[in-house]
Amino acid sequence: QVKLVESGGGSVQAGGSLILSCVVSGYVYSEYYMGWFRQAPGKEREGVAGFHPNGRTTLADSVKGRFSVTKDNAANTLYLQMNSLKPEDTAMYYCAADVIDWVLRDRYNYWGQGTQVTVSS
Repeated sequence: QVKLVESGGGSVQAGGSLILSCVVSGYVYSEYYMGWFRQAPGKEREGVAGFHPNGRTTLADSVKGRFSVTKDNAANTLYLQMNSLKPEDTAMYYCAADVIDWVLRDRYNYWGQGTQVTVSS
């Protein structure tokens, strides 16, 4: 059973930064595809970033130039660096993993419980 645990969320003022972490444990393939998603109240879940095992990243247009994704394979941890945060970035953020490359589509098989990010103006 694969388990994902996010952390690093919090409250920050507009223009600030946060780093989210997602630790993956359990039966872990070395070539898991991973993604970051977010869901704001009353809105559908949207893909923020996708991470390919070869290191390629895909970012949603809304976060390009502000967010970046990195992975520490030794620690089985995926990171989401968020800079220049805006109030519209406020949402619950989730990481996801699968053996299929869903990129930004929310079809991943494994999900974490989420971590809240709140950006005030």
